[in-house]
Amino acid sequence: MCHYEMKFASTTVPCFRSRPNLSLFHSLFQNSKPALIIFRQILESNEKPNAFTFSLLIKACLSSSSFAHGSTTAALQAHQIQTQSLKRGINQFIHVNTSLIDLYMKLGFTCHARHLFDEMSFRDVVSWNVLICGYSQNGHLYNAFQLFVEMLRENFRPNQTTIVSLLPSCGCFELIFQGRSIHGFGIKDGFCWDSHLTNALMSMYAKCDDLEASQLLFHEMVEKNVVSWNTMIGAYGQNGLFDKAILCFKEMLKEGFQPNSVTMMNLVSANAHPENVHCYVIKCGFTNDASVVTSLVCLYAKQGFTDMARLLYKYYPTKELISLTAIISSYSEKGDIDYAVECFNQTMQLDIKLDAVVLIGVLHGITSPSHFAIGSAFHGYGVKSGLSNDCLVANGLISLYSRFDKIEAALSLFYGMREKPLITWNSMISGCVQAGKSSDAMELFSKMNLCRQKPDAITIASLLSGCCQLGYLRIGEMLHSYILRNNVKVEDFTGTALIDMYSKCGRLDYAEKVFFSIKDPCLATWNSIISGYSLYGLEHKSFSCYSKLQEQGLIPDKITFLGVLAACTHGGLVYLGLEYFTIMTEDYGLMPTLQHYACIVALLGREGMFKEAIEFINNMEIRPDSAVWGALLSACCIEQEVKLGECLAKKLFLLNHKNGGFYVLMSNLYAIVGRWDDVARVREIMRDIGGDGCSGVSVIDVISVKDSDNNLSQSEVYLNTSTWQHLCLY
Repeated sequence: MCHYEMKFASTTVPCFRSRPNLSLFHSLFQNSKPALIIFRQILESNEKPNAFTFSLLIKACLSSSSFAHGSTTAALQAHQIQTQSLKRGINQFIHVNTSLIDLYMKLGFTCHARHLFDEMSFRDVVSWNVLICGYSQNGHLYNAFQLFVEMLRENFRPNQTTIVSLLPSCGCFELIFQGRSIHGFGIKDGFCWDSHLTNALMSMYAKCDDLEASQLLFHEMVEKNVVSWNTMIGAYGQNGLFDKAILCFKEMLKEGFQPNSVTMMNLVSANAHPENVHCYVIKCGFTNDASVVTSLVCLYAKQGFTDMARLLYKYYPTKELISLTAIISSYSEKGDIDYAVECFNQTMQLDIKLDAVVLIGVLHGITSPSHFAIGSAFHGYGVKSGLSNDCLVANGLISLYSRFDKIEAALSLFYGMREKPLITWNSMISGCVQAGKSSDAMELFSKMNLCRQKPDAITIASLLSGCCQLGYLRIGEMLHSYILRNNVKVEDFTGTALIDMYSKCGRLDYAEKVFFSIKDPCLATWNSIISGYSLYGLEHKSFSCYSKLQEQGLIPDKITFLGVLAACTHGGLVYLGLEYFTIMTEDYGLMPTLQHYACIVALLGREGMFKEAIEFINNMEIRPDSAVWGALLSACCIEQEVKLGECLAKKLFLLNHKNGGFYVLMSNLYAIVGRWDDVARVREIMRDIGGDGCSGVSVIDVISVKDSDNNLSQSEVYLNTSTWQHLCLY
């Protein structure tokens, strides 16, 4: 038939000289022409579309890129198709309604799909399967399982497709019982020889942390296919058994199976060495597969090979957001903010709109004061792009400002948020504590209670850390009571925070009780009790804990050795302290911090070994700070070494002349040797610089007592009355 091309609704569609028939329009659907425009032409040509027409139309819409998930325009067009179906009586055909249900589910409009399903006069197993699969793919797990139960109640017999569609909904630990029940149903009906069903079962068990069941199913399979091997490799990767995932991949190659793109991505998820995976990608010819290359870029970035990730991104056609996000986040984690900003500028040139994940990655990587201006610039970008309204971005900004002691800016952001979920309260409370503003953290906690926001373990741990700063033992005990009343697990960071709080607030006996109540203390918990014993001069208990944590198979870290060295300092155990320092640096390969060096200097100085202490400082691999020199000056006070003390005071003055601590030490040193004129001179200098030494605060709690008439005879005294009058734990 002779025809020519014409423009229709800004899209080129065929227009025929003579009147076309319906079959010709059907062929146009199959040739991937614009489906809705062709359907409109059918209506304009006075042809009557039939059920086959609607089936082809819906199929073409499903394969169209314009029908994206969540698109309201696509949903409106789907509704128009449904209206035409009703108008022409096509809705009596089950397969047309089933296709429409599938279309609604692919678009994410589950309510529309369920409403259409409920209105169907007749249903078949395919209709049930499409709805179950749609619920599962859209994350409505319980709806999918409930629909399966309804299907059985209405005497429909499920098939393999039903089971395979339902199993992804059971891929979480909470629904493992339902998953096993469906497995049993499949065995009963003889479906378990089907490879598709076995693969789905393997995947389901792996996601439910039952790897043994996945392995058993895999080994019992008579005929394995590539999907089976991919599923097993992915199962090992999901459960952290990366070596077994690689071994499974090698066995797959030995069996003669050709890996596909899914295999490569499963190897990436198994955290394999990126160079090995890269070789297989090139060897198997997947360099043009965008998904594989993107996964490989993310693997390089995740394992710290950021430059290689960037190079791979440059030479392969993967100019999309996921790769850039991985690269920017990797640079940020390594502290290379300048490179992260450079990559960010590339995204702007490519006209790629960044999402909240990229912004959060950059904000978390800004830890140096020299990069604070960059953080402020990203805050500006967040405001301009609207990303600052995202809860996670707002939390990242709050953490950024808190990190650099900009509490006023953090509070301004916090109070400007319309909705404050628990994670935001936690970010703000933790930020205040880290900035040394624990009183503000306690006040925020009061407001949090008034807003009826229930705290979690992170909230409690942050507040306990604040109690350490302020010496609020009674408030710490109240928080401990809350933990006990609400059955919060006293493990890891919560137990560690409790031990730390009781140790620093003068109740080592309570700290010990908390420690011994924990079944399997982690390294941080051991570190906390070691530091507690060191603080009270119980060096032998510190050393005992150090030995016991090693017996448990834990490897000591820098904090562990800091506690042990502090114990040696308090006990005056010079040679043992030097021995532990050697073990830390040589046996465990840990780089000492300034705090470790200060401990050794204090240890040598307090024993009068000033020559050795100065030699030790001169041999330090990093430049000594005021804490190291201050430790030696403190030892001079104990040993009454005035001449050396004066030299150290001059050095400390040059480092930080506003630090009142060393003025106090010099004043004490002069007072010990009776040089009262020099004491007065130091005090005068302190007044001139605007300080009188380190401030000290005493906290007194006066318990309220009621007399016989039930009247308060004494009122309770708080340092921050406005904060604590409203403090109420659940």
